[in-house]
Amino acid sequence: MKDQTISQPADFNTSDLKLKGFKVYEVNNDVSAIPTYNRRDFYKICINTSKSLIHYADRGIETDGTILFFGNPHIPYSWELLSSSYHGYACVFTEEFLKVNDRSESLHECPLFKIGGTPIFYLSAEQKVFIDSLFQKMIEEQDTDYVFKDDLLRNYINLIIHESMKIQPSENFFKHKNASSRITSLFIELLERQFPIESKDQPLTFKTPQDYAQSLAVHVNHLNRSVKEITGKSTTAHITERIISEAKALLQHTDWSIADIGYSLGFEYPSYFNNYFKRLTGTIPKSLRM
Repeated sequence: MKDQTISQPADFNTSDLKLKGFKVYEVNNDVSAIPTYNRRDFYKICINTSKSLIHYADRGIETDGTILFFGNPHIPYSWELLSSSYHGYACVFTEEFLKVNDRSESLHECPLFKIGGTPIFYLSAEQKVFIDSLFQKMIEEQDTDYVFKDDLLRNYINLIIHESMKIQPSENFFKHKNASSRITSLFIELLERQFPIESKDQPLTFKTPQDYAQSLAVHVNHLNRSVKEITGKSTTAHITERIISEAKALLQHTDWSIADIGYSLGFEYPSYFNNYFKRLTGTIPKSLRM
């Protein structure tokens, strides 16, 4: 049988997703295409029943039956369909959509999404019925006018996450020899460990790729190559995105002065922080407090 890849539904609108931060859909495809090893732009949870070969970072697993899969946008993955049919549900969402509070734990730290974790779970018939019902509820809800619709959708996603954390993950991975995945995992964990900032008197310990490379005892060029290979983004981009995310959270949820926020994030002078923030966001820090 010719290998197949799972495609998006015809009405999948990426620009609309970026605006709303969430989409859920049913998938029932018979597609024929050459498998590719693509990155996705959003976190993804999907349930499907088929025979498939899933590539995830430097690992892969052949599945046969009903599985639940968790995709991280910072980790490349692809899905080869080995059977003639595929049926399931999927939802894609941004971290901003799921996190009501910017100070809450990053999805990078969730065992289901973190680099080095196991993102695939086999489901029993009973578990399949329950998870299917949650996806069906999300499909029904996403186009309603209910004022608290987003809160309800977030609850469904979190329920799937928590139910999955009670399930034994699949151990059938075969591993490719690739040290880049391990280096990248250590880098992401070290990056996340610096946040959230709890005290304005304890600034960031690591601010540059060189700082992280030194802590991990690797050459900075090796770190940069590894992170780029596994996530598709540079080490600097990861650091910058996380600093900006924390800056926004501190501006919106603390009464610290802008100078103190800048100092806590590693900027010696307020003007450096202001210029950095404006260059990356298009606006000044003060605008988030107006």
